[in-house]
Formats: sequence, structure tokens, C-alpha cells
Amino acid sequence: MRGIISAGAYIPYNRLQRSKIGQTLGTGGGRGTRAVASFDEDTTTLGVEAGRIALRGAPGVVPGNLFFATTDPAYLDKNNATGIAAALDLPTSVGAFDMVGSARSGMGAAVAASGLTADGRVSLVVASDLRTGLAGGSDEANNGDAAGALLFGDDAAGPVIAEYLGGTCATAEFLDRWRTPGASNSKVWEERFAEAAYAPVIEQAVADAYQATGLAPENIDKVVMTGLAERAVRSAAKYVGVAPDKYVDNLYSSIGNTGTAHWVVMLAAALESAQPGQVIMVVNASDGCDVLVVRTTDALSGHRPGATVATQIEKGNDGLDYAKFLTWKGMLTREPPRRPDPERPGGPPMLRSERWKYAFYGSKDRSSGAVHLPPQRVSVRGGAVDEMDLVPMADVPGTIATFTIDRLAFSMSPPLVAAVVDYDGGGRFPIEMTDCDPAEIAIGMRVEMTFRRLFTADGIHNYFWKGRPLR
Repeated sequence: MRGIISAGAYIPYNRLQRSKIGQTLGTGGGRGTRAVASFDEDTTTLGVEAGRIALRGAPGVVPGNLFFATTDPAYLDKNNATGIAAALDLPTSVGAFDMVGSARSGMGAAVAASGLTADGRVSLVVASDLRTGLAGGSDEANNGDAAGALLFGDDAAGPVIAEYLGGTCATAEFLDRWRTPGASNSKVWEERFAEAAYAPVIEQAVADAYQATGLAPENIDKVVMTGLAERAVRSAAKYVGVAPDKYVDNLYSSIGNTGTAHWVVMLAAALESAQPGQVIMVVNASDGCDVLVVRTTDALSGHRPGATVATQIEKGNDGLDYAKFLTWKGMLTREPPRRPDPERPGGPPMLRSERWKYAFYGSKDRSSGAVHLPPQRVSVRGGAVDEMDLVPMADVPGTIATFTIDRLAFSMSPPLVAAVVDYDGGGRFPIEMTDCDPAEIAIGMRVEMTFRRLFTADGIHNYFWKGRPLR
């Protein structure tokens, strides 16, 4: 049996209440909230968090390939998937590939990964997107930021929680949404045109999926249906032919449409509430239509992702103000801190310290058990030299021993909160806190680590780990 071994999604902590858009601009907005990546998050860091969640649901499974899909890569002319692989502490033998440019690239990554399972190979698909638009527009209000991850393989690699039954594609060339290289916002053709253009390809893909799998509408238990042309997606539901209550919540009211990542996020949410033996059809309309059909197995009952979609949505912070949202999205340029700009990171030192910088490894003295952060050659207990083992610390929680709130340090979202953390099992390190209210920080607070972007200088993103309250 081959299919999905694990699934996970990452929803950023911050939310923007859509009503705040209208309150500020006098137009736009609406009801509900949209998910907002923090100032220190990009599609790479979102992808790392989604990958961590999915891999926690499949202990011991190591993918041989990593496919990363997004419409908003942090780098061009440089692979972004390699950074995700490094932060996930995958072996150097892994193949790490970017599939970027359109919202369909996420499904393309899944097609590639599912095909490799026939050869017994395990692949991790990570789909991540930051979606926004011009102030007051529908894209700004209705889109959102998130990432999802799927681990494809067979029973030899780990218990399959959703068996792959088949998939189909229908492709057509038409212009309904586009963005030229270097542009920050997409343009959209008239919605009625998109509805007419998408209808035949969705109808064809769904019909082909029923024929390929030998299933009928009455055999479908859940439907994940999404795409960037929302009106076209709604009107095409008639081709699927199932009852309205079988459609999975599209999450638009809580997090918005997250583009490349959205069908993966919705599928992860569907698997969280599914029962063994249920058939799930995924319909993704983007520059054509792709359909993926899976059947959940008995192994689903024992699947425990690192964090559920429902829990992340419930624990989000909807207090983000609109001015800060605009600043984080680069649409409002504010006076920077009156401090020297940070110097760009260097390639050689980043290479030398890769396991510390990306995977957050410490060193542990074999004789005394003392943990050192960052890794050291000489032990603080006994002075033993080169008697160390590397230990992964990214998933180790800790406790704040002391902290400070710095209103003068350089930060894209001041004030900067710095804390000294004692890690469970040993190790102490000063870290920057994120996704928190400075007023809530206290000695004794429990924290966990999260992969973030410290700053960008000369086009180089300085990635490292920060702490966030353990909620």
C-alpha cells in the first residue's frame, strides 16, 4: 500500500480582523480573520514549521526527497528547499528541489512525490505561501499565509494513513490571474470569465477521477475543493455531485485562502476529523484542475501530528493592528530604528556552522552530560576536550530563567524581547522571543523553538531559531 504517511499544517500565530481594514480605509475588509505571517517569517520558515509538524507524526521516517512549492520564494537563483532540509536536519543524501511560480506547483510536487512511492521512495512535499494584495482590495482581505506538508511513502517506510487511490489532471491555457517577475501584487481578470474558463477543465478532471478510481459520488465521504478563482470553484461543485455537508470547511473565514498551501492545509484538517475507511477527494483548480483521491486506513487512528490545524486556529492572536500588518507586508515604510543596519551574513561561516545555525544542534559532554549551546570543544564541567556528541535541540522545550525588553535594539517589530532559556535536560542559551506580547513574558514561562528569519541584509536572509511561548 502506498499513499500519505503523515500530514501537517502550520498556521501563523497572528490574525488580522478583516473589519479593521474597513475601519481604517473606509472600504474593503469584511467579516472573519485572515492568517498573517510575522515580520520574521517567510515561505521558507513557514515551510520548516509545517515540515516539523508532519515529521513528528511519522517518528523515524526519513524522506529521500523534499519538494518545496510556493509562489513567493525567499530566494531566486538559489534553492530554498535546501534551507528547509537543513532546518529539518535531513541527511545530505536527500534530494531537495524547488517547484515555484504558480499555485499549481504544490499539486505538481504531490504528483511527483506520489509517483516516486511506486519505487519505494519516501518524499516530503512542503507547500507554503504568503498571499496579500493592494490595501483595501479583495486579495488583501480574503487571502492568508500558511504552509502544509505531506509525507508520501509505502508501508515499508511507515504506516500509511491515507491510501492513494488515483489522481487526474486537466490542463488549459487561459489568463485569469497573473503576476510578472518583480511585481508584488497579482492582477485578476473578470470573475465571470474565470468561471467559464475553469468549468470544462474541472468537469473533465473530476469525471476522469471517477473513471480512473472506479468510484461514484456516493462513495465520496469528504471533498477538499479549492482554488484561487473562488467563484469558479463554488460553481463547479455540481461536477463533483456530492451532498453539501461532505465539503470540508474551506477555512476562508478564519485564515483566508492561502494559495499554494491551501489544499494541503485543508487536507490536513480533513484527516484530523476523518475516520478510517473514508474516501477523500481533493479538487484543486489552478491553471487547470487536479484531482487527488485517497482512502483513510486504520493507521489514521494512531496518527498524531505535531499540532492540529484546529488547535492552531483556536489559539491564534486576532489582536494584530492594521498598521503593523501593512508594515510587515512591506506596504508601509516606517522610520527604522536609529541603529546601524545589521551586517550581511557570510557564506563560509554559515556553511561551517550549518548544523548549529539551521538544525539547532548543541554538544553534550560524554563524561559529565553537560550540554553546550552553541556546540563547544571544551566542556564547562571538567574541561574535557573533543569529548562531545552533537545533540538536536530544536524540539527540546525550555524555561525562561531571565529576560529583558529592549526598546533600543534593532528590530522590525520593536520592542525586542530577549530571554535566557534553560533547556530541559541541560543547556542554557540567550534567545530572541517572537509571537508574544512583551507584557506576558515572565520568569518561569515555558518556551519552544521556532525557525525564523532574523533579518535580511544585502539580499541575504539570516535564518536562525527563536523562542515562542509554549501554548
